Amino acid sequence: MYNPTGKWTFILIGISIIAFIIQQITNLWVYLTFIPAVALQAPWMFLTSIFLHAGFSHLLFNMFSLFFFGIYLEKIVDSKVFLAIFLLSGIAGSFGYMLTATNPLSPGLGASGAVYGVMGALAVLAPRMIIFVYGFLPLPMIAAAALYAVIDYAGLFVPSGVAHGAHLGGMFIGGIYGLYLRTKWKPL
Repeated sequence: MYNPTGKWTFILIGISIIAFIIQQITNLWVYLTFIPAVALQAPWMFLTSIFLHAGFSHLLFNMFSLFFFGIYLEKIVDSKVFLAIFLLSGIAGSFGYMLTATNPLSPGLGASGAVYGVMGALAVLAPRMIIFVYGFLPLPMIAAAALYAVIDYAGLFVPSGVAHGAHLGGMFIGGIYGLYLRTKWKPL
């Protein structure tokens, strides 16, 4: 199942960059962002909002994280499995945001839920992999994922404009998918 190319990681980064450019030159994105109050009437929002971002720094951080975590996960699982984890986690992130949004008219957008899903899968499949949290704190992937989950859980109770529910929803699905995969592969 080893895939050395990281093909889908690069494709997803490319789609997100193209979507961001389209956001800057049109208002089409307003119909594609996730708005909890109307999401059930516009179900495409669960998927399309994954590729939209609130600003350049939001895009940059998500794509930076997707690059590092995505490349690694895509190397240890099949490309189709990686894509499924990313998309299902992103959709779960939208549900997580819908369940926790304080204002159902406040739009949610970004790949964070999907990226957290990739992290969740890695926490299960490569729990001892060392990553540097915030660029300087070396932690095993399982500990880093737990730290991010605790921070996001606490963030649910502090209004901040960050979609903590999306992060948690994505990580939950990624972790569950990782547990399923773990029955087939030995963790690294």
